[in-house]
Amino acid sequence: QVQLVDSGGGLVQAGGSLRLSCAASGTIFRINDMGWYRQAPGKQRELVAVITSGGATNYADSVKGRFTISRDNAKNTVYLQMNSLKPEDTAVYYCNADIRRYIGYPRRDYWGQGTQVTVSS
Repeated sequence: QVQLVDSGGGLVQAGGSLRLSCAASGTIFRINDMGWYRQAPGKQRELVAVITSGGATNYADSVKGRFTISRDNAKNTVYLQMNSLKPEDTAVYYCNADIRRYIGYPRRDYWGQGTQVTVSS
């Protein structure tokens, strides 16, 4: 069994910062891409940022220059540092990981349970 546990959300004023964390646990052979998605009320889930196992990153245009994704491969953990937060960043944030559990097994996506980020104006 593999589990992703994300944390670090909360209520913050516009212009403030938050740091999200997501740790993967269980039987894991290799973690490929890790990322963060978000879903605001009434909207579809959207990609926020993704990082490869080698450290290459990609961001949604709306968060470039404000958010930074990073990972600690030894801890199977991905982080999202969010600075200069805006009310439009308010959403439930979900971590995602592309994981192969055993050698020769197929890769599949796993999701965290979500953490609420609320930015007040």
